[in-house]
Amino acid sequence: MNGTSAQGAAGVKLSHVEEYLAYLRSVRNLSDASIRAYRGDLCAFDGWLACNELDEDRVDAALARRYVAHLSRQNAAVSTVNRSLSSLKGYFRFLERTGRSTGSPLEGVRGLRTPGRLPGFLFEEEIAQLLAIEGADFTSVRDRLILELLYSTGCRISELVTVSLDDIDFKRGRVLVHGKGRKDRIVFLGAPAQRVLGEYLPLRSERLVRLGVRNEKALVVNANGQRITQRGVAGIIRKRVVEKGIVKHVSPHTFRHTFATHILDRGADIRVVQELLGHSSLSTTQVYTHLGLGALKKIYEQAHPHAGRDRALEKERRDA
Repeated sequence: MNGTSAQGAAGVKLSHVEEYLAYLRSVRNLSDASIRAYRGDLCAFDGWLACNELDEDRVDAALARRYVAHLSRQNAAVSTVNRSLSSLKGYFRFLERTGRSTGSPLEGVRGLRTPGRLPGFLFEEEIAQLLAIEGADFTSVRDRLILELLYSTGCRISELVTVSLDDIDFKRGRVLVHGKGRKDRIVFLGAPAQRVLGEYLPLRSERLVRLGVRNEKALVVNANGQRITQRGVAGIIRKRVVEKGIVKHVSPHTFRHTFATHILDRGADIRVVQELLGHSSLSTTQVYTHLGLGALKKIYEQAHPHAGRDRALEKERRDA
């Protein structure tokens, strides 16, 4: 191993690191950045073993937990600790697969729990700005439909790209989506989404006829008349966000978060939202309950004495 960490006098302790990194590069096709990250994690562990006069054959679950505790005492981020542990598990699995050990000593070691992160979402003004895509050509209408569907239904990007024409109940304004774990559910199209859908379908048919594409069942198609991919949708969203000058990070999942936040903000029951999102557990949906900023502000203005007093003062200034 290259000595990028502070190794003790005992020298290198992990004896097959270079072979493992070569395997990651040639077989797993990992990027140079990923290889550097693996090397750094393994070098750091190698140095820790050397400083504690320990050898590779002494590594077991208890020792791995000691190392996790060491990283935590060094104020390493949870993500850094978990990545380091993942790198070590990969290394020892490689030793097992190549016959250099009889088993991986770290398989039972769990990483640290990742702190919950608040999902990003768009305010109503921002979503309106983003949905206001001008143009009546195929690309403009198709892109507007994608954004409207994501916002109107709260579906995942993986669900959106698998929607076929047969999944749409045009009369009732609803769509059958195919969720995680082969769990299908019904989602609903709002009036704007239905209007854009009506504009899009003739343009879609024209495009497919011109390209000579037959029997394509996908609702959303790309410029070549084929079912659009998740990557294609993500690229469209990035393009439209830049065009609108929105500085927030907006991903396809942002629309799902925005959908949940806005309907909860308007008073929807959390169990209804759970069904609409297709969450197996209510706890997954509850992350959105504290994001109803509009409702919270309204309650504050109605309930807080100073908020009412500020409004009275403002009225006095206007009347003066």
